[in-house]
Amino acid sequence: MGLLDATGCRELHLASLEILRRTGVTLLHAEARELLSKTGECVVDGERVCFSPALVEWSLRQAPSRVVLCDRGTDKESVALQGREVNFGPGSDCPNYLDPLTGERRPFTRADLAACIRLVDALPELGFCMSMGIPSDLDTSSPYREQFALMLEHTTKPIVFVCDDVADCEAIVRMAASAAGGMARLRLQPSLLLYSEPSTPLIHSETATAKLLFMAEQGLPVVHSPAPMMGGTAPVTPAGAFALGNAEVLSSLVVHQLKNPGAPFVYGVQVHHLDLRTTISVYGAPEYQLARAMSAEMGRFYGLPTWGNAGISDSCVMDEQAAADAAVSVLFALMTGTNLAHDVGYLESGLTTSPEMIVFTGEMIGMMRRFARGVSSDSEPLGLEVIHRVGPGGEYVSTDHTMAHFRDFWQPSLQNRRRFDDWIVDSWRDLGARLREKAVCLMEEGGSAVGEGDRAP
Repeated sequence: MGLLDATGCRELHLASLEILRRTGVTLLHAEARELLSKTGECVVDGERVCFSPALVEWSLRQAPSRVVLCDRGTDKESVALQGREVNFGPGSDCPNYLDPLTGERRPFTRADLAACIRLVDALPELGFCMSMGIPSDLDTSSPYREQFALMLEHTTKPIVFVCDDVADCEAIVRMAASAAGGMARLRLQPSLLLYSEPSTPLIHSETATAKLLFMAEQGLPVVHSPAPMMGGTAPVTPAGAFALGNAEVLSSLVVHQLKNPGAPFVYGVQVHHLDLRTTISVYGAPEYQLARAMSAEMGRFYGLPTWGNAGISDSCVMDEQAAADAAVSVLFALMTGTNLAHDVGYLESGLTTSPEMIVFTGEMIGMMRRFARGVSSDSEPLGLEVIHRVGPGGEYVSTDHTMAHFRDFWQPSLQNRRRFDDWIVDSWRDLGARLREKAVCLMEEGGSAVGEGDRAP
């Protein structure tokens, strides 16, 4: 699925180059301004910096086209950010938690976060972990370090982390290096990736830039993704908002590659849609998904790994709206080839994390992956020989060909495929009840999930 052809990508790229040449960015970090000034390819006027197109093109040639994340404690490549490979995981830092036991929306606790991390660890469809919530009972002086420690304790999957400042970033990297067996091993087998952001429109804060420079210096992966809001902090048109956000990413990349050419960098422009009726940044809008497709196409145009979203909704509860949004966003991520799709489980436009939404989205990921694989027309799957042997009026149930391939069909763990009489007798719970039960089971230490067809108590 491609919504931008090479010509469209080129036009957006040239527009961003013009923004950087003519308008420039405000860069509040002194070391970064010094790096740019030394190139002779920038005009640095106080905190305002304008870039030559040649410097931007140079930075694009330096950054690697492939970034690998490994399970902690092993050299296993569990998340490959390349080509059109898609990896899913949750989001970060929601203040609210939708408790699957009570249905109550309330502030996160430390215990909630630990349980959610165990849930992510147990779901094979999710390739990486993020912090999901900000517990109200954590030490407020270092919440991000405590979040990271909880993730180290409850999952071995790669971690995409957020942090407050460069001191946080340094501490978290030291924790990861200790768990990995040293910095050299962490660089060779990275088990973490930093998510940080410029400030739209066209501002690079001292704090965010310091984190960007630190990750570049360490040779560890980072996504430095802006979030332009159409009609709010960016032009109301998708093309204008994307050109602005793309300029922010490219200027970030220049600083990053000047610090350490070849350091791993993941491309992402998270253009959002500001609903001017409600002043809410919405997730379940076609314009939002269109922007995700644009980001994936532009990342491939640049030869960079890409960052996006899936499993998200504006709904406040795990209802039909949330289910529809989750399914559509997962399919879009797979069809557009977004390498790192985060925010699985987000409700209320990113204010609430729902374990049930995470479980449901996992089911959708499995289902949609099967769709995205398509159909093979090789000679063996075509089955001409078995068609000839069975002939007119025969049956295929007992053939070796059926035995060899019947497991190729995707099987749900939650969705009902029984007729009414069997469903009433054996698994009378509706999908919402099965979601809650599976979420709670997986969140408990050593819990086992209940799937479709298991008898209700």
